[in-house]
Amino acid sequence: MARTPNLLWHTLITLRGNPRACVWTEPLWGLSMALVLPYMSVFMLALGVHDAQIGLVASIGMVSQVFFGLAGGIITDRLGRRATTAWFDITAWVIPCLLWAVAQNFWVFVAGSILNGTLQITSNSWDCLMVEDAERGQITRIYALVRVAADCSALFAPIAAVLVSQLGLEPAVRILLVNAAIVMLGKTIWLYRWSTETRQGRIRMEETKHESVLQLLRGYRHALTLLGRSPGSRLALGIAGLVAAVTLIESTFFQVVINQRLQVPDPALPFFPMVRSLISVVFLFTLIPRLSTGVDLKRGSLWGFGVYLAGQLVLVAIPTVHDGASAGTYAALGLCLLLDSFGAGILFMLSESLVALHVDEAERSRVMALQRTVIMLAAAPFGWISGWLSSIDRAYPFWLTAALLLAGLALVATRWVPVHAGDHEPVLAGTI
Repeated sequence: MARTPNLLWHTLITLRGNPRACVWTEPLWGLSMALVLPYMSVFMLALGVHDAQIGLVASIGMVSQVFFGLAGGIITDRLGRRATTAWFDITAWVIPCLLWAVAQNFWVFVAGSILNGTLQITSNSWDCLMVEDAERGQITRIYALVRVAADCSALFAPIAAVLVSQLGLEPAVRILLVNAAIVMLGKTIWLYRWSTETRQGRIRMEETKHESVLQLLRGYRHALTLLGRSPGSRLALGIAGLVAAVTLIESTFFQVVINQRLQVPDPALPFFPMVRSLISVVFLFTLIPRLSTGVDLKRGSLWGFGVYLAGQLVLVAIPTVHDGASAGTYAALGLCLLLDSFGAGILFMLSESLVALHVDEAERSRVMALQRTVIMLAAAPFGWISGWLSSIDRAYPFWLTAALLLAGLALVATRWVPVHAGDHEPVLAGTI
């Protein structure tokens, strides 16, 4: 396919059916969870939860995701992609937000984190809902648009900053959590009304309606065989696991390190993910398409891991601040955000696309559930490990992310498997 400068815009405008419903409702994330997530770690600190406990909450959440991720394939096939997404969006986001809004101690955060683990069920069903009826050549572009929607949500970050500066950290975050519960409920209802069950979803609902849970669990043996026999799936699994671990650590401790080690004030915290996200959007429409063509994802993966690694090294190299962040501190953080926005943007798109593209279509829900389970199982210990490291030195978690990114760079360089037709691995057509 010839390269078209505005192909991503064209895809956004011409999307129809379930891909359109999933992509076009995604910006509501920006009016809900994106407003509050930058504050969650420092909110826990303000309530007396210490670094190691914050890391433990993250790890408990990951373990919860492992369990629910395995159950996700069965639930998605039995209830259907559309209904599963609706029910478990409420369980994973609406209910935990209400719990966190009234939290006073470590155990309420644990309870919310366990419920939030059901996000792996809805992630599985939502992915199936979005891509099963989509054209093969659009899948990478669809995931790019999902990333753009998530990044553009950062435009609403000043709302949170104003609330924190006017009301203080704790009351502002509680208000933002209630808001997130309301908006996520609206997003869930809108997506349900605008979508339809997929063709493969209807087939699997019919095939599984008379099967017991035990029979459905036995079906994972076949899915596991398919996963083990596909070198591409194993590669995608390794890349996604490393990206998940890095994302877990950075989302949990980036705000902590810039707030506690580099003395960035509370009201300024949401502007950092906002700037990173906006830069990522620019990269997704300009540079990233040139590095990740439809048949050459290796080059994009190498660039993603390498540039992301450079960003983490810049972060740990910034000197500790004791009397307020200086202009030099902000300049170094700006360089870090520039590198991170490119690396995180391209790696999210490519890791999600590779997992979806190296999968047997007839067994998509179970194979992807297994993949997500393995990914979460591999990433889960890093929450606790990074919390322990942060309690020693708040820069140490980012030495760990640097090591993980270096491992990803080595994996792509030495074990890359191109996406081929045959062996249930579809050709990746088109460009971003």
